[in-house]
Amino acid sequence: MKALFPRLYGDRKLIIVKGEGQYVYDARGNRYVDAHTGIGVAFLGHRNPKVVEYIRRQMDNIMTLNPSFSTPIREEMLKELDPLKPEGLDNVLLLNSGTEAVEFALKVARKVTGRKKIIAFKNAFHGRTAGALSVTWNKRYREPFEPLVPETYFIDYNSVDSLRAIDSGTAAVIVEPIQGEGGVIPANENFMKELRAVTERVGALLILDEIQTGFGRTGKVWAHQHFGIKPDVVLAAKAFGGGFPVSGVFLPDWIAEKLEEGDHGSTYGGNPLAMAAVTAAAKVLKEENVPEQAAVKGETLIRMLRDRLADSKAVREIRGKGLMIGVDVRFPPGPALQVMQEKKKVLAIKAGTTTIRLLPPYLINAEDMEAIADAVREGVGTLLSQRSTS
Repeated sequence: MKALFPRLYGDRKLIIVKGEGQYVYDARGNRYVDAHTGIGVAFLGHRNPKVVEYIRRQMDNIMTLNPSFSTPIREEMLKELDPLKPEGLDNVLLLNSGTEAVEFALKVARKVTGRKKIIAFKNAFHGRTAGALSVTWNKRYREPFEPLVPETYFIDYNSVDSLRAIDSGTAAVIVEPIQGEGGVIPANENFMKELRAVTERVGALLILDEIQTGFGRTGKVWAHQHFGIKPDVVLAAKAFGGGFPVSGVFLPDWIAEKLEEGDHGSTYGGNPLAMAAVTAAAKVLKEENVPEQAAVKGETLIRMLRDRLADSKAVREIRGKGLMIGVDVRFPPGPALQVMQEKKKVLAIKAGTTTIRLLPPYLINAEDMEAIADAVREGVGTLLSQRSTS
């Protein structure tokens, strides 16, 4: 039997045997500062004690239950989520992954508006299932599987002029407040506010894909809160379950009331273990003041990176919010990521074609930030030295 994982995901040539907090350990006992975190999933730390406690407790009761049956953990989860929910979005549906959340949101938009046209943005990433892939920009991901969902269109990100494409035939616009896979590109406030105004004017839903940005990573519970806007639909995943595979779709009453039995379903969506994980993650977020910690530590880490890389001719820009940070370089960053991993014992990931993406847990301390900044500096230095000798 052969595993397809290396073929589909690439191979980092590293066997990880344990994760604890902000660190992972390989088979030889080496410790790594994890600024990869499963592309942002382990934001609350590997094996967060409260998340582990809640999942274990739930396993002693019941693991699998169809959502047509209620359970005590559901009520506890709803109570814990209530103060964290996006403003005005009082309904939540749990699914299993970010791409499933996108699929459901697109279906909802077409049903409640009676329209077909969906607008996304260039450089967007929303997932790899058919509907989500239809609104994902990267042609390498999308073109081999076309035709996908019809009447999906792409316009320029951070361009107010491009919003003229949103008209009375548009069912929804889906947007990331920070484009993650596209290169860690934050939206600007004027663009987001105008986007909200245009969608309201024409009656199109505004779907905020907060799968990577949500649940505290950018310094607020939800990244759209940086812009003072109120979306119609918010999608959560990754950090939402503290490391457990789960996603959430938040909807207002006026949308939820238009949905009917059978409009969507998932065998594992909303299972008791997922609800336990979300409950614990919500508790941690509040009790540990996670967004506030992410804001402060993110500012510190960005400042350290700018100081260490100020004289580097390989760096174009350092950008991000909270603990979602991109170091945009002039060359493909693969060799830099390899040096960071092998020599400096820091894990990170690529975004776009030229960006080193850093997604560390909120638990990182001053020593960890020093390690990350030093690793990025050495990795970037390798890019220059390789270019000069090639």
